[in-house]
Amino acid sequence: MNASKNRTIISFSLIALLATLFSHRTLNAQTNSCVECHKELEEELLAPVDAFKLDIHQQFGLSCSDCHGGNPAEEDIDLAKDKSFKSVPKRSSIPEFCASCHADSTYMRQYNPSLRIDQLDIYWTSEHGQLLKKGDAKVAVCTDCHGVHGILSATHPKSWTFPWNIPQTCGRCHSNSEYMEGYKIPTIQMDEYKESVHAHALFEKKDLSAPVCNDCHGNHGAVPPKVTSIAYVCHQCHPSAGELFSQSPHKKAFDELEISECEACHGNHRILPPTDEMLGTGEKAVCIQCHESDSKPYQIASRIKEKLDGFVEKIHSAEILLERADRQGVEVSEPEFRLTEANTVLIMVRNLTHSFSLAEIEGKIEEGEKVVIEVTEAGEAALNEAKFRKTGLIIATVFILLLAIAIFLKIKQITKKYPA
Repeated sequence: MNASKNRTIISFSLIALLATLFSHRTLNAQTNSCVECHKELEEELLAPVDAFKLDIHQQFGLSCSDCHGGNPAEEDIDLAKDKSFKSVPKRSSIPEFCASCHADSTYMRQYNPSLRIDQLDIYWTSEHGQLLKKGDAKVAVCTDCHGVHGILSATHPKSWTFPWNIPQTCGRCHSNSEYMEGYKIPTIQMDEYKESVHAHALFEKKDLSAPVCNDCHGNHGAVPPKVTSIAYVCHQCHPSAGELFSQSPHKKAFDELEISECEACHGNHRILPPTDEMLGTGEKAVCIQCHESDSKPYQIASRIKEKLDGFVEKIHSAEILLERADRQGVEVSEPEFRLTEANTVLIMVRNLTHSFSLAEIEGKIEEGEKVVIEVTEAGEAALNEAKFRKTGLIIATVFILLLAIAIFLKIKQITKKYPA
């Protein structure tokens, strides 16, 4: 009996021992010695542990060893840093370091088949890549734009490559005059961009389609746009204006004189909202930058501005007319809707100025003026109706007042004749 009991106790003890050993091995297998070790360190050696918690690579199940090699299952630092271990890469080697995965189509297909794998090849064509090949390690590499251990998806609002963060990402270098010294390029681009219509759309309206640095310069293959390519950059978002300009007499002249198309009139980083004052021959007009006062183009510019101002004034007068009628209680929703057609024509006219075709512009304005005339007539009719209503109200009020007085006098007469 005792022998049987002893055997049972021994069996349970062995099972318990095996279970302990198994759980210990499982725990060790799950333990990341890289993380555990760095948790005990301070400042910059601890930072990667906290940053990596939100890293896009961590979310896909990747860990320290996937980039740095080594054996994170080993607790001993010498064993953990085996032959496969890769220390922090030199700055000049970072593009190839990241590309060891990101340029491998088979590997990347496991995580996101849509990700491009040609970033490294494109990077070598960029201004940054070209200078890096020449030994300039100050230029941007992958980690300058994407981060290191806290890399977020480009769709994450806190990512350095999320649209409204890109200007600041590029500006960290390009707005630093001390860092950029020696490159002979301006460092005011960021300040200028903040004043632009594009920045207004991006930061205030939260329009993520608004252009930022990489939309015009490229990202991995970033280069300064050449004079001949600026127009094509702008045409990506403004195809109608670009097509009109390409058919205009300015196209040939700009090409022959090697003048950049859109940028010549609108600027580059500090692109302000276009106004009608840019046209014509006034002080703020861009036309007078090239055309002399005795030239035919100068006269055409003056005529375009004159016609445009006249059309704008007619629309404004019609708006005031309808507002007056509306305040006086007359229904004017239909002519107000018709006036939106005139405003649509105005938008088309302003766009047509890129063609510099006086005939086309005058034709479109005439089309819009017909609508304005109809609206004006409707507005005047509404005001006449309001006047008629007011006159009728006055007459009715006077009649009711006289009737009330007559009734009062009659009651007074009856009261005297038949006193109580």
